[in-house]
Amino acid sequence: MKKKVILILIVFTMLPLLQSFCGFYVSTGDAKIFNQASEVILVRDGNKNTITMNSDFKGDVKDFAIVIPVPTVLKENDIKVVKKDIFNKLNKYSEPRLVEYYDEHPCEPRIMYDEMVVTKSVAFNSSVAERKKEKELGVIIEAKYTVGEYDILILSAKESSGLKTWLIQNNYKIPAKAEEVLEPYIKSKMNFFVVKVNLAEMKKLGRKELSPIQISFESEKFMLPIRLGMANANGAQDLIIYAFTKNGRVESTNYRTVKIPTDKNIPTFMRPKFQEFYQDMFSKQYKKYGKNAVFTEYAWNISSYNYQKCDPCSTTPPSYAELKDAGVFFANYRTPQGYQGSDYEGNLFFTRLHVRYDRANFPMDLQFQETMDQQSFQGRYIMQHSVNVDMKACSEGRRYYNDVLNRRENELETLANLTNWDTDSYDDYTNEIRSKLGYKTAKSETKKGGLFFFSKGNKPNKTLPSLLLLTGFALLSFLIYKRKTLLPKLAVVKNFLF
Repeated sequence: MKKKVILILIVFTMLPLLQSFCGFYVSTGDAKIFNQASEVILVRDGNKNTITMNSDFKGDVKDFAIVIPVPTVLKENDIKVVKKDIFNKLNKYSEPRLVEYYDEHPCEPRIMYDEMVVTKSVAFNSSVAERKKEKELGVIIEAKYTVGEYDILILSAKESSGLKTWLIQNNYKIPAKAEEVLEPYIKSKMNFFVVKVNLAEMKKLGRKELSPIQISFESEKFMLPIRLGMANANGAQDLIIYAFTKNGRVESTNYRTVKIPTDKNIPTFMRPKFQEFYQDMFSKQYKKYGKNAVFTEYAWNISSYNYQKCDPCSTTPPSYAELKDAGVFFANYRTPQGYQGSDYEGNLFFTRLHVRYDRANFPMDLQFQETMDQQSFQGRYIMQHSVNVDMKACSEGRRYYNDVLNRRENELETLANLTNWDTDSYDDYTNEIRSKLGYKTAKSETKKGGLFFFSKGNKPNKTLPSLLLLTGFALLSFLIYKRKTLLPKLAVVKNFLF
């Protein structure tokens, strides 16, 4: 059977995350695989890099394979498999968060609340005939390993056409654009890390799903190859990058890096809508910055000496064991010291980046640099709950509710500005407070939605424009059909009037 190559490379977090590798997917089946989203962990100190990639492959594992460009010929001990749990941990810890606060009662003692919603290796050899055929195509198998449940080849190639032919001759079916995207990596003298599943090893290890692959290498370049992931992409893809360095925040050097809007007060009814809210807010920012920006969603000094590693924290900070799973090779164990003390020592900075990319807007691979900026940042959205106040018994009640009314009006305005949602349908949010104050309540003409209103829910109503178009078309058709009887009558009216 033909093996099908899909070039891949993440979605968000607040999006349902599909994790995948930053390379070429390969399957033996005919079903298309689209990498809509992927997660990657980057670790860098000096010229040493560790990259961990998580797979979202959903088909039969015997159909799975992948091709990833790498700058050197990886040694056997440069490759390992890790547990998927590390991606869940880092995502949960660094994802944009919704926090809730509760007002203190204006006439009672102050009470403050806040709540967070918020392996075995085996080498093997190729035959003389295989090596001759590979040499003619300019393809060399530099190394072969079995690591965990994967069989791994390290290839070098002189030209993309030869590599493409080699893949086809070895029963890999590759997409039409593969040769085009392979060429720049071959010119840069990069090697190719080819992975497929060893079913016998997977069964022996008792694995039910594919493990993330982690590779380590030395390179002067701090980069992530994303062009391979675009050859068969179905539209723009989302990529979440968890970056660990020693000294400060990571940013892109060849694309603009911007921070997502943060510390915004949003209406209290947004808790069940938070995922939709964040998706729409991110989409607006993506378009605002020309569809080619890299967004910072979290940046924090989580060094052992810094006891405040988030504000608030959605889960506990990564432990020493979790950092080792993430490939943070420079972390060292120590006995935890003090309240919430870390069980690792040394400098450590954690950056979370979110990229939505496609061929048109990201023609180059992502290049990075470590900055000396250690300013803390996180995507944080605040819901402030009001309290019930008896205005007859509380002298501050009216002032308090006027403040709440102003706050809620501002929250609706912020919601509209961040997402382009139509907030007219949420008048009940402010009417609740207006009624307590005895003010006239607002009545929205768009609240019910439907055929004769311009909006429905929090999205523009698309029914009315369609209705008007159909009505106009029907009227025009009627006039054409009745033109023989209507035109004489119109002439009579014209003569009468003029």
